[in-house]
Amino acid sequence: MGVAIRVAGEADRELVVRLLDEAFQDDPVSNWVFPDPERRRAKHPGLMAAFTDVVLAEGRVDLAEDGSACALWLSVPAAGSHEGTGEGGGEGDGAQEDGPAQLRAAVDPDNERIELIGRLTADIHPEGRAHEYLWMIGVAPGRQGEGLGGALIESVLERCDREGLAAYLEASNARSRALYERLGFELSGRPLDLPDGPRMWPMWREPRPGGPARG
Repeated sequence: MGVAIRVAGEADRELVVRLLDEAFQDDPVSNWVFPDPERRRAKHPGLMAAFTDVVLAEGRVDLAEDGSACALWLSVPAAGSHEGTGEGGGEGDGAQEDGPAQLRAAVDPDNERIELIGRLTADIHPEGRAHEYLWMIGVAPGRQGEGLGGALIESVLERCDREGLAAYLEASNARSRALYERLGFELSGRPLDLPDGPRMWPMWREPRPGGPARG
């Protein structure tokens, strides 16, 4: 599928936040973080804004030219490197230790699950090798199922394959897990079962000389 993709900048911030908010309102993990629908509608956009700000500052946001989808990536350095990846929920070695607590304080101080998910995903994040980390990918609800997410991911995986770089993500639902498996990701370690909540699947992809797998 031919999808025109560009790197988002600060001028695209509100578009990216809106995309992520709409795409993840009904996601199992977002529903666990904000189990009350009214509170989720009120607080979820702030959480997506915080994630967007981290990645705009420390990583890369790929955006479909028509504004229908976006992908948030962080480059995680090898163990022992002094390069950082910012703070927030789920990065690897570069995350500040108090990042999840700061995120909770900024978004919804009374919601301990914001801090908890940041710590739990950080705990399962692979250490050692440099890799590209797909933190989040969001597709507008009316455009899901068109292959936009796969196109955004493949554009980065092609570079990973050229450069011999691994990639990592956490799948938050079974449908996205199936997509990632088609692109060459495999389960990495044990799934993460959120307390009284859904399962997340840590997934790792080794670089492939032939490029991304297509199902």
